[in-house]
This record gives sequence, structure tokens and C-alpha cells, in this order.
Amino acid sequence: MEIIWTEQNRFLIVKIDGEIDHHSTDIIRATVDKSFDRAKAKHIIFDMARVGFMDSSGIGMLIGRYRAIEGMGGKVYAVGMGEPLRRLFDISGLTKIIICRDTAADVMAERGENNA
Repeated sequence: MEIIWTEQNRFLIVKIDGEIDHHSTDIIRATVDKSFDRAKAKHIIFDMARVGFMDSSGIGMLIGRYRAIEGMGGKVYAVGMGEPLRRLFDISGLTKIIICRDTAADVMAERGENNA
């Protein structure tokens, strides 16, 4: 599993390559939280294009990031999901709290940010 993060405007963009399961959620959580604080970001975009599998611990990790970021007035987005992952988001109710879009560029355009 690999986590690559970049900062753009007030967004932390987190690209995850691999599975999000009970083996990786602690690493993802720690990396995201540390990177979010360091970037002084307001919003987070999870790029899920290279995530092949996610279990309930991944759902919990995303809910935890949503609660923390929403509490600071920010938004959480998920982009690049394939059909199986999108179904998981629908079934679990994540689509009710995490905003799903096709790409990070779509999120930036929607929010009026440049240089997506």
C-alpha cells in the first residue's frame, strides 16, 4: 500500500494505492492526520482510483476523518471510485456524509478553486 499526498489551495489530496483494510487503516489515519495538520488544509480529497478493496475498518477511518474535518468547518470528498467501491459507499451510507465526485479537478471547479 502506498499513500501519496499533495497540498493545493486549502485541500489535502490523498492518493491511496492498495487495499484499505484493518492492516492499513492505522497507517492511513496517522498519515492523513499528520499531513492535514502540516498542510493547514481545510478540506480533504481521498483519491480512491487505485483502491481495489475496502472493508469496515476503512469505512470507520473515513467516518473519523469526516467527523474531525467537519468539526473544523471543512468538507471530505472521495474521487475516482470504481463501481464496486461506489456501491460500498452507497450501502454503508458514506455517500450521505462524504461528497463523491469523479476527479479532484471536479471538486476544485465546483468550489471555485483554480489549478486543479
